[in-house]
Amino acid sequence: MSQHNLHEEEGQFDLTLSQRTEELYRIPSLEPDPNGLIEALVLPLRDLVIYPRMVSPIFVGRESSLLAVQEAQRKVQTVIGLTQRDAEVDDPGMEDFLPIGVEMAVGRLLNMPDGSYSALVQGRRRVEIVEFLRLKPCLKVRARVIHELQTPDRQTQALMRSVLDQFDRCVQLDRSIPEEAHLFALNIAEPGWLADMIATSLALDYEAKLKLLMILDPKARLQQLNTLLAQEVDVLELEDEIHARVQNEVDKSQREFYLREQMRQIQTELGEGDVFTRDTLDLKKKVEAAGLPEEPRKVALKEVERLNQMPPMAPEVGIIRTYIDWIIDLPWTNATPDNLDVKNAARILERDHYGLKKAKERILEYIAVRSLKPKKERQPILCFVGPPGVGKTSLGRSIADALGRKFVRVSLGGVRDEAEIRGHRRTYIGALPGRILQTMKRAGTANPLFMLDEIDKLYSDFRGDPASAMLEVLDPEQNHAFSDHYLEMPFDLSKVMFITTANSLGTIPPPLLDRMEVIEFPGYIEEEKLEIANRYLIPRQIEENGIESLGVTFDEAALRRIIREYTYEAGVRNLEREIGRICRKVARLRAEGRKHPTVIAPEGIEKLLGPQQVFPPEAERQDEVGVVTSLAWTETGGEIMPVEVAVLEGKGNLQMTGQMGDVMQESGQAALTYIKSRAAALKIDMEVFERFDIHVHMPEGGIPKDGPSAGITMATAIVSALTGRSVFRQVGMTGEITLRGRILPVGGVREKVLAAHRAGLKTVILPEKNMKDLIELPKTAKADLKIIPVKHMDEVLGIALSEKVVVPPPRPKKRPEESHEE
Repeated sequence: MSQHNLHEEEGQFDLTLSQRTEELYRIPSLEPDPNGLIEALVLPLRDLVIYPRMVSPIFVGRESSLLAVQEAQRKVQTVIGLTQRDAEVDDPGMEDFLPIGVEMAVGRLLNMPDGSYSALVQGRRRVEIVEFLRLKPCLKVRARVIHELQTPDRQTQALMRSVLDQFDRCVQLDRSIPEEAHLFALNIAEPGWLADMIATSLALDYEAKLKLLMILDPKARLQQLNTLLAQEVDVLELEDEIHARVQNEVDKSQREFYLREQMRQIQTELGEGDVFTRDTLDLKKKVEAAGLPEEPRKVALKEVERLNQMPPMAPEVGIIRTYIDWIIDLPWTNATPDNLDVKNAARILERDHYGLKKAKERILEYIAVRSLKPKKERQPILCFVGPPGVGKTSLGRSIADALGRKFVRVSLGGVRDEAEIRGHRRTYIGALPGRILQTMKRAGTANPLFMLDEIDKLYSDFRGDPASAMLEVLDPEQNHAFSDHYLEMPFDLSKVMFITTANSLGTIPPPLLDRMEVIEFPGYIEEEKLEIANRYLIPRQIEENGIESLGVTFDEAALRRIIREYTYEAGVRNLEREIGRICRKVARLRAEGRKHPTVIAPEGIEKLLGPQQVFPPEAERQDEVGVVTSLAWTETGGEIMPVEVAVLEGKGNLQMTGQMGDVMQESGQAALTYIKSRAAALKIDMEVFERFDIHVHMPEGGIPKDGPSAGITMATAIVSALTGRSVFRQVGMTGEITLRGRILPVGGVREKVLAAHRAGLKTVILPEKNMKDLIELPKTAKADLKIIPVKHMDEVLGIALSEKVVVPPPRPKKRPEESHEE
């Protein structure tokens, strides 16, 4: 269609609209009778308010409404528009309309595509419904014409000016109201007409429009309209302020973009290039030069391309840049060569640590295998288990030194969040890789010695289970493609030698424990502590405290006294602290110019360290009935522990005290059952078990005790108390007892035997199957002790109890009824 024809059609449309409006003005208003009443057909209005003198389109859909319009047009009459109270009612009655309506002229009907009709209407004047004359086929009413004040008083004029000012502000702020509306309002002299015209122009809600229609007094209507205008102005001003703020931000961004474009063009002309573009090119060169594997290289280059296409101030720029830096900095292929000299490794391990034979042998075996098969990729995953202070972490450093690898360490104690291991996804602000990849970046090589400290102290909660995340890290079948949430691509950990440390295996989940080769670190015995002190601790403390030139030495007896009376531990940390205290006191005496000792003797220990802090248990001083020395294992080493039994008149109960655990109590019950089964052979009256209570006690009740190894000790003590035979004071024993008297092997034998040796015992009774555990026993202990292997409880009783009855055994008193029978 040509532009000329388009203008012609628009003109025809305007002419048609103008003709339709003229038709409305040609329809006369109804003449009221002497009582001011008129009769007219009703046009029901739904969700629509028509004000007097206002022209508005309406839609006619109901048949009754159509009949009313057609009849009015045939008679060239006006109708009365009544607004329904409820727009959902399709067939309204008298009570469904508001009492105030508007007389209005209806123009010709136009057919709509949906089958309804459209027409223009012009409001004439307000009317008040007096009565309904008919309901069918269309409504007809009698109404009273409402005449409004034509000439305003002074107060009304002031109100009109206020309304016009407010309306002028609305027209300025609301782009949907044409400016001509304000000019038209300025030429209206009647207050009611002004109120109706402005109400029609504003985008008021339906309820507000109805309220204005129902107000008959023009002055009151203006006051209500003034309030609505003030509210509308407040909303429009706030909207304008928000719009201005948004526009300012947009303008600022556009201005920055324009300036940056100018700067980029200037830099290009000067041959300097854009800073951001230059940085992106440098980053791409770094990716190319990093020697990355194929997949990380593709991902990094793709991210660089994304970065290049983004505006410099985009929020994602920093996130992408950090991600690319992580890909570049991780040691994908950079590995250090291993030192596979077995003799050199043995020398370094022996130089740094005394003892720890099993751990050293395992490392030397690994180095030997690698020397024969250098391309072997599978790395050992070891778990060092032992009490604090025995050298687990420091041995890891020595292993790294022996292999020539970088040493890195991560403490897992208290870690509860899985993201600590696997990292956060990049969707989170401030996301980073997990501790594994962070530590690998710090190591700078693909094959460091990676120590995971305190793996037994991982905890799980609502944030995840970090122990489960460690399964992939410590599984040789999976860790060649370790997945970190942040990196989102596999990272090879198969070249890493992982060593974990723990104080106890009880809290490590079985699937995780199954992936590790456990090497136990037993607590150091006294002889080992002496050697460690002489080799490492004393020279280090003398050097740290600056007394090398004083020639200070420690007597062996003094060291033994420090170990026995001032420390109570499996490791040597406290021992080093006490040696350090002595060195500091010597340094102070030297600095003050006073006399200082050069040989630390046992007699001077108390003066330097104060009174004795630890009181180790001692063996019994004489043979006693019902008291047997048991050998126990603790995290700090071995101990002797007396077991006492008292037999009292009662009802045959077995009472066990001293914080004994469930397993230990069950061992006591098994021992008693064995004794009952052997009562005749042991010459014990069976009535004793019914009329006497047996009380078994282990001193130091504040310390929890558990385990089956005190079974033969309790059995021996009970037999001694029931038979009156004394127990040899120089005999110690350990072993588990069965109901038939067989003796089963127990753990911690090495530490237990050494505890017996320290306490001055002469004879130690052990299960026969535990004799294999004495291979690593010091020669002095083997020479001083008589170690007797046993298989059955009868053998124990023959060794530990004297043949002579030294105390009358308990005998049940005869009951009164038994005396009467006699």
